Amino acid sequence: MAESLKADVELNLKGEVCPYTFVKSKLALEEIEIGQVLCVIVDHLPAVENVPRSLANEDQEILDVKQINATDWAITVRKRV
Repeated sequence: MAESLKADVELNLKGEVCPYTFVKSKLALEEIEIGQVLCVIVDHLPAVENVPRSLANEDQEILDVKQINATDWAITVRKRV
């Protein structure tokens, strides 16, 4: 269940737009250990699709993408490589 996912690191990218949302997410993943979980908060609707797709293309594990309020989404990803 998504509620049981505990992120090791949270990255707030509200106010950022593509492609910066992906670039900053990728940089944050480079800073954590393999197996750790990153939660990325975005409010730019295209990022809700682009960030998970782009991270999956980088062989990262997308655990969850969910709307957390009227404007914000949480993208939860586990570092695999």
